[in-house]
Amino acid sequence: MQTTGVAGSFPAGLGSIPLDPVPLGFVFRSRAKEEKAAVAGKASLTDSKQPRDPQAPKGRPTPKRSAAQSQRRSVANTSMTRKEAAKRQREERRAAMERQRQALAGGDERYLPARDKGPVRRFARDFVDSRFNIAEYFLPMAVVILVLSMVRVPQLQSIALLLWLVVIVLIVLDSFVTGFRLKKRLAERFPDENRRGAVAYALMRSLQMRRLRLPKPQVKRGERP
Repeated sequence: MQTTGVAGSFPAGLGSIPLDPVPLGFVFRSRAKEEKAAVAGKASLTDSKQPRDPQAPKGRPTPKRSAAQSQRRSVANTSMTRKEAAKRQREERRAAMERQRQALAGGDERYLPARDKGPVRRFARDFVDSRFNIAEYFLPMAVVILVLSMVRVPQLQSIALLLWLVVIVLIVLDSFVTGFRLKKRLAERFPDENRRGAVAYALMRSLQMRRLRLPKPQVKRGERP
């Protein structure tokens, strides 16, 4: 084999073979672009597997059942007119008042007003209802005294004034005794309960006539509560 040129160099025939050029873009291609393309492909496949609501915008997952129900309820509520809403509120208020009236007549604790609820208030009512209270006769005696005071007779007017003073003193004494006994009984019966305002609640009840008291009395006179 003949060689030309400097000793140790490649043969002339090999030096003349053209080599395919390697694209530089393939060598220096960014791997970040390939990773982004792979992530986008996986995301598209995942989204395509999820069911889609026919009314939901394209590309969004199906909403949960609770969210759909709340949305339907909100639409139903907004469709109600102001007149219908006011009518419903009146009906609900009327039903609540009827339940409260029946509770006041029968003593049902579930529908009683807040001031009448609880075992402490119930005991205070029973304590007052089981006694004869002078204060419950205040209105009839006040009417009698007022009539006597209007008569233009000095003796009757003096008697009316004296009766008025006697009634006031008796009511104060009776209320003091009732409050003292009730406070003692409440402390014995309900040591751990909130007894605040129970004595005043009972004294205000004692000023009413028995047949006009609400809630209705649940014990007889002389019966121990």
